[in-house]
Amino acid sequence: MSFDISTNFGGLPLRSPVIVGSCPLTASVPNRIAMEAAGAGAVVLPSLFEEQVVAWKVNRGGCASDREQRLLGLTANATRRSLIPDAETYLSLVNRAAVQSSIPVIASLNGHTEGDWVDFAGELQEAGADAIEFCIHHRPHHQYSDPREIENEVVEFARKIDESISVPLFIKLHREYTSLCHLARKLLSGTQGLILFARDPEIDITLDDCQVRTRWQLSSGGSLSPLIRSLMSVYGYCPAMPLAGSGGVGCSQDLIKVLLSGGNVAMVVSAVYREGPDAIRTMLDGLVKFMECNHLHSLNEMQSKRPLEFSSEEDRLNVINGLLTCPSGSKVASSHAELHCDCFGHLQTEDTSPS
Repeated sequence: MSFDISTNFGGLPLRSPVIVGSCPLTASVPNRIAMEAAGAGAVVLPSLFEEQVVAWKVNRGGCASDREQRLLGLTANATRRSLIPDAETYLSLVNRAAVQSSIPVIASLNGHTEGDWVDFAGELQEAGADAIEFCIHHRPHHQYSDPREIENEVVEFARKIDESISVPLFIKLHREYTSLCHLARKLLSGTQGLILFARDPEIDITLDDCQVRTRWQLSSGGSLSPLIRSLMSVYGYCPAMPLAGSGGVGCSQDLIKVLLSGGNVAMVVSAVYREGPDAIRTMLDGLVKFMECNHLHSLNEMQSKRPLEFSSEEDRLNVINGLLTCPSGSKVASSHAELHCDCFGHLQTEDTSPS
């Protein structure tokens, strides 16, 4: 029996629903060859940052705003030491990857919505990018009068970039928006797909000096609950918007859950770092096994298995039941049990044996 695991993400035909997300691994030719051989549907190249695009514009005789000049001063050394030191190198990487790959190559941009991206987006398309992913950042919140201003800025930004290119534009969002569903519907006319969500570094506070510290960590597989809820919510409200699930996809079960909750594709990075490109093959093998067990021949048929989103009444009932029930693994047997502790607060087990 044959199984069709091909899909379409925002006009981009893919042989499988697994996309390797933006990371340093995809800059390497051998890595991309291995990912392709393992069954990846597409690869996203490492991100090029706004500071590098500003430098590219200035080198071509363009002017930089005061904000852009500050960006250049703050990050020039960091970007020069990076894997891809400048925009010219990035365009060469895009061109080589597009020529060498038989699967789509997606370029990745990372920066603020007020940046001047139109000309460079066209350069990426000309270099051979099959699509462009943009990871959006915003000005500090105190510079906006209300949340609607932030979301309108995203919509206008996407419209401008989309009008300047003919390849698909995918917007990678963070989790900060007040109504992701309504934003998705507004973006239908400006983007060909949404990626939920962009990764942020872990934030911690060091207790020895009370300073904020950040660190990047690989996401753990199986931590999909917030992603599933968001995918189901956006898909239920705006089914015309193609969706990619990103963050915490570490095994075949995670991939299947992303597809069942409304995603067209899943983006993986951490699993490839942990297990190599074989992680992709393992996920796809598990997907085919699931389809076989459920008598599904294609991903289109699989969409018919998507569960409906909770109604507001069901959601509320689940909240109430959860708050009235002891969590699994608790040492307390039931919601009506009492904690038996000694005078120091140590939990005691009642002796129920007959005297």
